[in-house]
Amino acid sequence: MKTFLLAFTALFSIVNPLSGAFIFYGATSGLAQRERAAVSRWVAIYAFSIVCASLYIGAYVLGFFGISIPVLRVAGGIVIAMSGWRMLTEPDATEHRRSETPSPRSIDIPPSRLAFYPLTMPLTTGPGTISVAISLGASRPSGLHAPLLEFFVETLVAVALLTLLIYVAYRYSSRIAEAIGATGTTIIVRLSAFLLFCIGIQVLWNGAAELLGTLPLGSAGIS
Repeated sequence: MKTFLLAFTALFSIVNPLSGAFIFYGATSGLAQRERAAVSRWVAIYAFSIVCASLYIGAYVLGFFGISIPVLRVAGGIVIAMSGWRMLTEPDATEHRRSETPSPRSIDIPPSRLAFYPLTMPLTTGPGTISVAISLGASRPSGLHAPLLEFFVETLVAVALLTLLIYVAYRYSSRIAEAIGATGTTIIVRLSAFLLFCIGIQVLWNGAAELLGTLPLGSAGIS
């Protein structure tokens, strides 16, 4: 159970499905409940696929394309910051709905297409989650024996439980918002968007700091 607890707590702390539910609700507040449920299901499916791929083959894929973790963090941080800024500056969804028809609209594109970007990548499973998953996968036992099988089983269960929590939190994000109220939801969505923007800047800065640390001037020092 040690590997399961390590993987689940590490991934849960960075994904934080409950906090992500408000961001998801803010991004899908104009959709019908049935459409939001379909999108949340696809977000969970994509999140499961991304985390599993990062765990088991992520390090090999990045090495094949010559992409380092700092570069991944810089690129992901830019996308996260842009998504947070867009949500932070867009009109209030509550005020916007007052001038529209009471019934929510339906989407013209498949939920599977809408769910991937930006709801799954990078808002739910962004570069931070991918970096953690790759780090966990790099620590797996070598060789074909029982500890390796236990690692795969425990990490797979941890990822499955995480994505189930993502689906439940996103699926019922509207009920969570209704329990808090319109004003409370607006405040939390705005705060979540601002925190998302800050997280993107932090991820960008962490990656940039690692890249700057590899420059010859930074490693040489002053003699």
